[in-house]
Amino acid sequence: MAHKSKRIQEQLKKFDRSQSYGPREALELVKEMASAKFDETIELAIKLGVNPKHADQQIRGAVVLPAGTGRTAKVLVFAKGEKASEAEKAGADFVGEADIVEKIQGGWLDFDVAVATPDMMGTVGKLGRILGPKGLMPNPKTGTVTMDVARAVNEIKAGKVEYRTEKAGIIHVPIGKASFEIDKLMDNFMTMLEILIKAKPAAAKGQYLRSVTVSSTMGPGVKVNPQRAAAMDREA
Repeated sequence: MAHKSKRIQEQLKKFDRSQSYGPREALELVKEMASAKFDETIELAIKLGVNPKHADQQIRGAVVLPAGTGRTAKVLVFAKGEKASEAEKAGADFVGEADIVEKIQGGWLDFDVAVATPDMMGTVGKLGRILGPKGLMPNPKTGTVTMDVARAVNEIKAGKVEYRTEKAGIIHVPIGKASFEIDKLMDNFMTMLEILIKAKPAAAKGQYLRSVTVSSTMGPGVKVNPQRAAAMDREA
């Protein structure tokens, strides 16, 4: 059995690991236990009653969280000509064409999100084996393959996050920082839940929200009661 640090042991005394809490209470506990020397990220993990092996049960998209994420993402845009200029004016951190592709093939990956205009995807496709496994490949479903590069950059900088079901049907997404006021975390939590509930596939059977957990970067996970979360009660 792995040894738990004194800090973790103290955190575990503050709540009942076998109990499921209301969203607000769970987030308050996570905030209280975020005791690292840096501003920890608050993560939301949701296990859905879907089978991602089936195309009609895969859930993927992106959403701009109302309170942002507390972190400004580094944005790379694959574009040329006028669209490259638009991306630069919008605040993209890196803009390029084949030169950037070669740089990435050489091992450079100092960015968080990649955006591409449709005409660049033939070139960007060469990076599939590098960007795909890291979740960095531009995709129309998340709004990162678009001619409106300025809007894409602005949304990402404003706190847009991507989400997708993993093999086990779990979605992990950041919903803010430990320094956020509880109401801001609740705004982001509720926004994410609402999006996922609306995205429920017709082929999904049985209980849809199987489990909901919130945690901080260095803290333990706190279970959220799925029924109370689905009720969208801000005071739950």
